[in-house]
Amino acid sequence: MARYIFITGGVVSSLGKGLMAASLAALLQARGYRVRIRKFDPYLNVDPGTMSPHQHGEVYVTDDGAETDLDLGHYERFTGVTARQADNVTSGRIYKTIIERERRGDYLGATVQVVPHVTDAIKAFAQAETEDLDFVLCEIGGTVGDIESLPFIEAIRQLRNDLGRGQTVSIHVTLVPYIAAAGELKTKPTQHSVRELAALGVQPDVLVCRAERPLPAGERAKIAQFCNVPASAVIPALDAKSIYAVPLQYHGEGLDVEVLKAFGIEPGASPDLSRWSGIVERLENPEGEVTIGVVGKYMGVPDAYKSLTEALVHGGIANQVKVNIQWLDAELFEQDQAEVAAMLEPMHGILVPGGFGERGSEGKIAGVRFARERNVPFFGICLGMQMACIEGVRAQGVANASTTEFGPTEEPVVGMITEWMTADGLQKREAGGDLGGTMRLGAYTAKLGGNSVVGSIYGGETISERHRHRYEVNTAYKPVLEAGGLVFSGMSPDGTLPEIVERPDHPWFVGVQFHPELKSKPFDPHPLFASFIAAAVKHSRLV
Repeated sequence: MARYIFITGGVVSSLGKGLMAASLAALLQARGYRVRIRKFDPYLNVDPGTMSPHQHGEVYVTDDGAETDLDLGHYERFTGVTARQADNVTSGRIYKTIIERERRGDYLGATVQVVPHVTDAIKAFAQAETEDLDFVLCEIGGTVGDIESLPFIEAIRQLRNDLGRGQTVSIHVTLVPYIAAAGELKTKPTQHSVRELAALGVQPDVLVCRAERPLPAGERAKIAQFCNVPASAVIPALDAKSIYAVPLQYHGEGLDVEVLKAFGIEPGASPDLSRWSGIVERLENPEGEVTIGVVGKYMGVPDAYKSLTEALVHGGIANQVKVNIQWLDAELFEQDQAEVAAMLEPMHGILVPGGFGERGSEGKIAGVRFARERNVPFFGICLGMQMACIEGVRAQGVANASTTEFGPTEEPVVGMITEWMTADGLQKREAGGDLGGTMRLGAYTAKLGGNSVVGSIYGGETISERHRHRYEVNTAYKPVLEAGGLVFSGMSPDGTLPEIVERPDHPWFVGVQFHPELKSKPFDPHPLFASFIAAAVKHSRLV
């Protein structure tokens, strides 16, 4: 029977609960345990698919087509365990399910209430598909005290009673702020946060205390005394140089040992963390560095391209170089064409990522043109591939080439596909239909050209990658693109949907319709990112 670890946060948001959960799971995994991590999100959206990256950051997509919270990316990157639909649930999804059941009459005329109906649904989610697992880590989004999270707190309180205290452990992540004027770390916010959580019926077993300075023994003892936990269970969490050093840091503070002790499990020998120390060694002692220019539109929110950022770092790990990322606002390129050359000239590689909408599109096309004309390694992802195709058609004299995503056009190089075949049968979409959950989502197979660049990179003829898009490149423009040197080197199995384009006569020019960044891991860098950074390293030696 699986044991459960419930993770809550207090004082303020953005304390790194997801990173802590991923690190703890990696430590337990290193001890030989089988783990899975789940995320409870209290907001009323059914999923984050329609939420702005400016508010929520990136949308992480699983193989089975779920649009989920970005923390699931951390979970996959740290554990290698493939996330799925069952690993992320929102209040909106819970309420939607309950209302649908009520409309069908499933509750047999009963009054539908938060307790027991909502809490029962949350508990069922937490316990679903947990066979053959040793530990299930459940992270509750938000901060204790938020009105939206109350049903989730109540659900875990009930689960602790249902399963027995020996089967559950509660970890609370708090902040211990440093007050510069007083020259002191203050423990009172942590005390208040734990008191609020305890008032809801959940007493933490372990406290993880985020602090910008080391937590002295006196403060740890004070927190332990007032929060009713052993002093050894007060775990300091200081900022790390890299997120991949965090598992080592938490192990050094005894987090995994304290969690096992709380379950009554003898920790035994220390886990083998050589994989993580090796990654940190490569990050801290690179043999060189490259600069990659990312021409995007969500520049004000670092989390909007979280998986992309990490995949570039992984590409650097594969090549033992430091990757410096320059975030370049595509809209600036539209306002001043002189800026394009000035800002892209120092780059060793140019990447145009995914996105939605017309804003910044001409700037992205300008970035593609620069990479093509100057022989700079180029990587286009999703919308970035589509912009590369539009630029390729324009370079052949079709000046008004565009995409129907931006409005009606006489030259629809990219258009909305309304029907396509999957393993589950024919899929249909309507142009005026709902936005949420209606894209081509999740893992799809592609067949690679035999003599293609990407074929040699992947080392095979068939691949499976994750998608999140509504528009596709129009194969009617294939002759025009090929005349300009841009070829379709990856197609859907039925040959109707372009998945990859490349320029064989270019040092490195690849566009993909999918999102390879979603499958990259520090200990298993995605081959496209490893190859792209290798090309950037080569280019850096030529300039």
